[in-house]
Amino acid sequence: MRARPERFQSAHGSYEADTCEPVRAATKAGALELVALARGTYPGQAMPRGRLKEVRTVGYWDAAREQNWGLPWHRNEGIELTFVARGQLHFGVGAANYRLSRGALTITRPWQRHKIGNPNIGPNKLCWLILDVGVRRPNQPWKWPSWMVLAPEDLERLTYLLRHCEQPVWRSDKEVEECFLRLGRAVASDENGSSISRLTVHINELFICLREMLERREPKLDTSLSTSLRTVQLFLETLAEQAAEEWTLEKMAGQCGLGRSRFTHYCRQITNLSPMEYLTLSRLKIAQRLLREEPSLSVLDVAIRCGFQSGQYFATVFKKQYGCTPRDYRAGPPRRH
Repeated sequence: MRARPERFQSAHGSYEADTCEPVRAATKAGALELVALARGTYPGQAMPRGRLKEVRTVGYWDAAREQNWGLPWHRNEGIELTFVARGQLHFGVGAANYRLSRGALTITRPWQRHKIGNPNIGPNKLCWLILDVGVRRPNQPWKWPSWMVLAPEDLERLTYLLRHCEQPVWRSDKEVEECFLRLGRAVASDENGSSISRLTVHINELFICLREMLERREPKLDTSLSTSLRTVQLFLETLAEQAAEEWTLEKMAGQCGLGRSRFTHYCRQITNLSPMEYLTLSRLKIAQRLLREEPSLSVLDVAIRCGFQSGQYFATVFKKQYGCTPRDYRAGPPRRH
């Protein structure tokens, strides 16, 4: 029986780790060559139990022809590095879209939503590593694996660079490229964990080379990216996606790893509203869209889908905000916004 996807908390809510089902299906159909070691529901050969346990998946795929699939929007439970060894690839992260070509390197963290394909992928070879460093929110401390051999000062600097620069796409240098190719060869030759020592060395080499590459590029760093304020901002930006949740002040604050008063303070700084006021406003904005775009839903259905516990309360707050009842809004354009 296949394992259930691992659930993890990010600044945006509770998510299941990406299972890459399209990759699994394409491999089974013979449309894609997949060479990977993996844990959980990631496709590939199972990683040896208890070894390199922070590695979620490492390997590559080789698509020799056009595919009829892509990877939709998702997040991962670790820091994800990918490298385009051949071909081209469409890549989306946040609100930005990129057309990656050979030599492109991507770096994403658990709170960065991303996708691959537009909507499908073409011929390409993509290498990757997903390493869980124990973070789900920007304001959490990173916990590197004990088998990382970088000097403490090098690891501290690498962490600082990765926490304070969220540039997702880079042009790789030769050293980073060679690390990915060596990783791929080690994965391809593995038999029941025979390549663990080589994988350990190559992953350490990759992060050493990544730190050196980033230092040479002198990226613009922003220390605000790792603050609690940033974590709350990310949470609020996607609160609408989770409007139906039974949110309380305590639950929202806990999602960001903060106490009630500190969370409320940051929420007011960002929105000039209390958390519960902002939650209600987010729910009402979704209700506006559903009332117009989903005519088959009753007003009560809309209310429940948006997280309101009763149709009467929904109608009351809707009219207070927009000057008309939900039924009137559905019937024609509102008089006031």
